[in-house]
Order: sequence, then structure tokens, then C-alpha cells
Amino acid sequence: QVQLVESGGGLVQAGDSLRLSCAASGRAFSIYRVGWFRQAPGKEREFVATISATRITIYADSVKGRFTISRDNIKYTAYLQMNSLKPEDTAVYYCAADPRLSSSDYQFWGQGTQVTVSS
Repeated sequence: QVQLVESGGGLVQAGDSLRLSCAASGRAFSIYRVGWFRQAPGKEREFVATISATRITIYADSVKGRFTISRDNIKYTAYLQMNSLKPEDTAVYYCAADPRLSSSDYQFWGQGTQVTVSS
């Protein structure tokens, strides 16, 4: 079992930056695939970015070039650096983790952190 706690959300203006953190419990964090997702009001949850245990990264087209996912296995923490934020990035951001190599799903989820971008 892994517990995930997101932090770093807040209210910013368009063009600003934020860095979200996802702190994980458990020393097995280094083998977990970690993903960031977001859900805006009235919309379905959508994929933002993922980083594998070998640090391979994938991004949604909507954030490519602006967001960077990373991980620090010593600190059991994953990050989402968000630059050039836009109002459409406003959402609750969730991190998720999963140890399975043969799955694209995520077993463990955090509680989410709110990001609000004003125009």
C-alpha cells in the first residue's frame, strides 16, 4: 500500500509557474510509475503526464513544452513543474502511482490539490 499526498497548488495569474509535489510513503516508491492527472469542474479527469521507474516521461499535448514531470526517489517524491500557466489549466491535480509494468492503470491516488489560474 502506498499513500500519496499532493501539495503546492494555489491561485496564480496566467503566465505564472507552480510546482506540485507528490510525497509517497514506502520505500518501494522507486519502482512505481507515477502519473499526474487533473479534473476541471464539469469535466472528466484527464491525463497530464507520467514518469516511469526508469524516468521515461510522457505528456499530454496540452501541456507539452510547459510542464515537466520529475521524481526524486531518495525523497520518495514526484514533482510537476508547471510553467506558462493558462486559465484552462485550472483544475484539481491528482498524482497516482502503480508498480505494475503490464498495466496502464494506477492503483494508488492522492487526494488532489487545487490549481487556479486567473486571466
